[in-house]
Amino acid sequence: MSETIVAAADHGGYDLKIALLPVIAHLGLAVLDLGTHSHDSVDYPDYAEALAAALADGRAQRGLLICGSGIGISIAANRHKFVRAALCHDGLTARLARQHNDANVLVLGGRIIGIETAKECLTTFLTTPFDSGRHAGRVDKLGRVATPG
Repeated sequence: MSETIVAAADHGGYDLKIALLPVIAHLGLAVLDLGTHSHDSVDYPDYAEALAAALADGRAQRGLLICGSGIGISIAANRHKFVRAALCHDGLTARLARQHNDANVLVLGGRIIGIETAKECLTTFLTTPFDSGRHAGRVDKLGRVATPG
């Protein structure tokens, strides 16, 4: 059974999402596209929430989120303790997000990043394994729920 990648974007990330879906399929992975499906204005937190739910219930193993800058949707996604969303800008940041942080969601800025760089980020993110080792303890700490104060 193929790994499933959940993809979601707001209106600012719609065009880039559409351009990147074939990259996921080319890598032999299944795609769960949660929208948006047009340029109509929508709220990015709703799409981060939908992606987090798909990861939580096992419909997908990793994800791709895109909004205009990538910032808002990554903040929204990282509110979920089981999501490690990394806003990446090039192949190096995508590789390190996987190797060092075991990121399970790639975030891109649809109005920030070029299509070829975005394809490189996605391919690198989906083909790079977590290094574990000295990074495992740090990643475990990321899953802890923070307490106020």
